[in-house]
Amino acid sequence: MLKIDGITRRFGDVTALDGVSLEIGQGEFFALLGPSGCGKTTLLRIIAGFETPDAGTVTLDGEDLLDKQPNRRPISLMFQSYALFPHMTVRKNVAYGLEREKLPRAEIKKRVGEVLETVGLSELAGRKPSQLSGGQRQRVALARSIVKRPRLLLLDEPLSALDKKVRADMQLELKRLQNEVGITFVVVTHDQEEAMSLADRIAVFDSGAVRQVDEPVALYERPRTPFVADFVGANNLFEGTAGAKDELETEDFGVLPGSPAEGLEQGAKALLAVRPERVRLIGATESRGLKGTVVDVSFYGGVSHVSVGVPGRGKPVLAAVQGASEVRPGAEVRLDWQADEAVIIPVDQ
Repeated sequence: MLKIDGITRRFGDVTALDGVSLEIGQGEFFALLGPSGCGKTTLLRIIAGFETPDAGTVTLDGEDLLDKQPNRRPISLMFQSYALFPHMTVRKNVAYGLEREKLPRAEIKKRVGEVLETVGLSELAGRKPSQLSGGQRQRVALARSIVKRPRLLLLDEPLSALDKKVRADMQLELKRLQNEVGITFVVVTHDQEEAMSLADRIAVFDSGAVRQVDEPVALYERPRTPFVADFVGANNLFEGTAGAKDELETEDFGVLPGSPAEGLEQGAKALLAVRPERVRLIGATESRGLKGTVVDVSFYGGVSHVSVGVPGRGKPVLAAVQGASEVRPGAEVRLDWQADEAVIIPVDQ
């Protein structure tokens, strides 16, 4: 539905976007994920019409969006700050855009009532924003965005102002609403958990470029670049060269098992990435695996994180163990994983 082709945007000597191309389907929940300053919000503003690119095209159902003024695009943008009118009630905030379009009063009343029911705010319709919680204000902003029935809803860090529990509740609410109203959602976030839990597909940005586009599970399990492997979730990374089989050859740790990424050539500089939950702790007397010493054990409810110092490696290896770990700091252990539980990624020359 939305096609972004070769979008470039520069601010003086800074290149915010460098030839970005993406395709987003009808009804998709799509996330733009990356660290601050990577260009994701700039792309969102270009789609909305608040920025003009230096090069490239943006089309919606084959129609050029860049020729249209922001108010003529079938798009709603939900701001990070929510931007609610403090002097208006919830009902008036939601109705504002429809009133500006001079829709019949009966139509406005019907659509506002329906959307307030959808987001669970019917009983609070007469309150002002100052009388609402953060989560409720977020739902007002969302209701105001979807009441106009846009083809595309853009959300800029929509949950960043909420505390952790409310954020988790609103993530579920956003996904439910998106399924219910059938609008294509594009969300900008730097929160990996948020992107992974919400999106059908994720584009990972770095320095104005897209490093990988994939479904959440594929992005997590099979990162294709060192940046994605390091940025998305916790990872243990080892440097070396691609071996003849499913292995990475290293100077300090010998041969490590891993599954090579597509197109990786033998002898090429590479990086092995293994997730903490894939790392198993085995007895120090075993002949296989990396030998190390437990330096810290942290309990997080259902999971324990065990940090293991390995000679020759400056940073401890992290292992995630279900439940409370029985090992204690100072214990000698070995670390093991299967080849298909780690991925070997080419390092850009």
